[in-house]
Amino acid sequence: MSKIILTGDRPTGKLHLGHYVGSLRRRVELQNSGEYEKIFIMIADAQALTDNVDNPEKIRENIIEVALDYLSCGIDPEKSNILIQSELSELTELTFYYMNMVTVSRLERNPTVKSEIQMRNFEASIPVGFFCYPISQTADITAFNATTVPVGEDQLPMLEQAREIVRKFNATYGETLVEPQALVPDNKICSRLPGTDGKAKMSKSLGNCIYLSDPADVVKKKVMGMFTDPNHLRVEDPGSLEGNTVFIYLDAFAKPEHFEKFDTEHRSLDELKEHYQRGGLGDVKVKKFLINVLEDELAPIRARRAELQNDIPYVVDVLKKGTDVARQEAAKTLASVKNAMRINYFDDEALIKSWQDKFKE
Repeated sequence: MSKIILTGDRPTGKLHLGHYVGSLRRRVELQNSGEYEKIFIMIADAQALTDNVDNPEKIRENIIEVALDYLSCGIDPEKSNILIQSELSELTELTFYYMNMVTVSRLERNPTVKSEIQMRNFEASIPVGFFCYPISQTADITAFNATTVPVGEDQLPMLEQAREIVRKFNATYGETLVEPQALVPDNKICSRLPGTDGKAKMSKSLGNCIYLSDPADVVKKKVMGMFTDPNHLRVEDPGSLEGNTVFIYLDAFAKPEHFEKFDTEHRSLDELKEHYQRGGLGDVKVKKFLINVLEDELAPIRARRAELQNDIPYVVDVLKKGTDVARQEAAKTLASVKNAMRINYFDDEALIKSWQDKFKE
């Protein structure tokens, strides 16, 4: 069986370091590994509208921002197909058929759905489209016969529900759909990068993000204001690594060569940590090191983005081509699903003949 990836993001804003560490960097690695025959990266605008229905312009504006972030980070349109979700009506039709494969009570028990509903204060009035997201996601995954779905641990319940729907469909109508497998990051640091304020979630609404497109001076300002150890008041004081955002970021980004380039006093991150814990190393010095580390990572991305921003027709063409390829794949899956469900009336010559025979005198 061919190995196929489906992954993506909601276009509700520019992508930030949390997206980069949690998924983007890994996508580029998977794309370049040569292990996967096809890769589909979805800009999930239809799903984003389920909780932004009164502000479609927000979604519309950020389609191009997300596409620019993808390409500037190394997503290669020769190896990966970037598509816009709402351009594929096949996904909507598949969602409609899969709705019969799951109960309301099962959706209500989905931990991710429950958490997202609470986070958005939807407890009193849940939009049906948002509530049915696990079903829509199943359509997204199965439309491309995805064998592999990279997810964080918090999204595992969503994928498990997709697997349940696939199994029920296949048990009811015969083996038609591919049951996807989760690909979870093996590095826990990559599961979720905290905000600059130390809060667990990096969020635009909380104002604690470092965006991939932030200029160098903005990144510097944000890092200098980062949460560290509130009890590390003097340079000579021992510092704690627990919950220290600066060191969490260093865990995610620091490489051995960074010490050769930016901190010859320490030979490794472990040595830097040990120095901080015993005292004698100030937060400002550590933050300046992190600024250099991040700039080393972000400067090429920022430069590539600047080039792409000067050729928006190229970016739009990438989206069109990726969406066209995706549409062809989704159409094949939809045809298979309708055939399995025996609702392909005009293509079923045997059915038409049986209708004819039924009314023969």
